Amino acid sequence: MLLGYARVSKGDDQTNTAQAKALKAAGCDRIFEEIASGGRWDRPELHRLLDQLRHGDTIVVWKLDRLSRSLKDVLHIMERIAKGGAGFKSLTESVDTTTAAGRMMMHMVGAFAEFERAMIRERTRSGLASARSEGRIGGRPRKLSGPQADAAIEDVLSGKRTMADTARLWKISAATVSRLVAKARLEQVDATKKSERQTKKLPQEK
Repeated sequence: MLLGYARVSKGDDQTNTAQAKALKAAGCDRIFEEIASGGRWDRPELHRLLDQLRHGDTIVVWKLDRLSRSLKDVLHIMERIAKGGAGFKSLTESVDTTTAAGRMMMHMVGAFAEFERAMIRERTRSGLASARSEGRIGGRPRKLSGPQADAAIEDVLSGKRTMADTARLWKISAATVSRLVAKARLEQVDATKKSERQTKKLPQEK
């Protein structure tokens, strides 16, 4: 299924009409229209689209910056699309991850995203170590306790609730839920890889 996403910023004189027309002409079965800044992550229609995305679907936008004006957010969204087994098309830039060349680009996007995560973890560890050596404990106060965060993550991963519903339930932003779930999934992948490495090291029975 082709799912379109159209967005204009609040305060603009423009409307989503031209984008919606182009998306319909491209064959989109459903179009999610939003009026919000491209620099914000908490966009309800975008999250609704990502939550409803299924394997084999393709997200279509008129232009790449309609998805987001933040490179970091674009990388994060593209990674979520790839993990969901879906594709992505941008009509203006002729980006199409359903093609061989597009899939290669998706792998490159994934590599950059993984590099960014590694750099963030390294900076975080370095900052925390420096703070501890000076007797300080940095970071923002947590919006959810450990058990609450675990419950929110379990609801999303099990399919019991969407990210948007979970955010409303716990009175936090959708971005916070997305970060918690992304971290949990990354930890699951790391744990699986570690288990596989340990299994390969075990001596084979004769």
